[in-house]
Amino acid sequence: MQATSTFSTAHTSAADSTQAVEQFLVQLNHPHKDLIVAVRSALLSADAAIAEGIKWNAPSFRTFEYFATLQLRAKTGIAVVLHRGAKVRALPPGGLVIDDPAQWLRWPAADRAVLTVRDLAHLAAERATFQAVIRQWIGLL
Repeated sequence: MQATSTFSTAHTSAADSTQAVEQFLVQLNHPHKDLIVAVRSALLSADAAIAEGIKWNAPSFRTFEYFATLQLRAKTGIAVVLHRGAKVRALPPGGLVIDDPAQWLRWPAADRAVLTVRDLAHLAAERATFQAVIRQWIGLL
């Protein structure tokens, strides 16, 4: 079931648009392009409030603030960097807690996690878990 969020997705630059991401993908020459497209689809369908744009030279996803950016230089698969936007924010009491039964998340910092999707089969098998992690993350923003 798809969660619905009440966050605003209003951003005003041309880079903050689906059209910008589509243009980026048309021009992208990458060995994991099919996986990038599938991860994008899974992210966008995780919650109706999620919008996309190009931020930090890569497809990025937002509700009221950008929270996820695709890391295209991963050697195997695609990494999704989960963050709390460009500005440092105070962490909630107890820190960021995500139920991660598949143990996908790696935490390089207390306010940032990296979720690596190995290949299309991995995403297909764990799509519901992937989307649950995304919904939990945006719930912490």
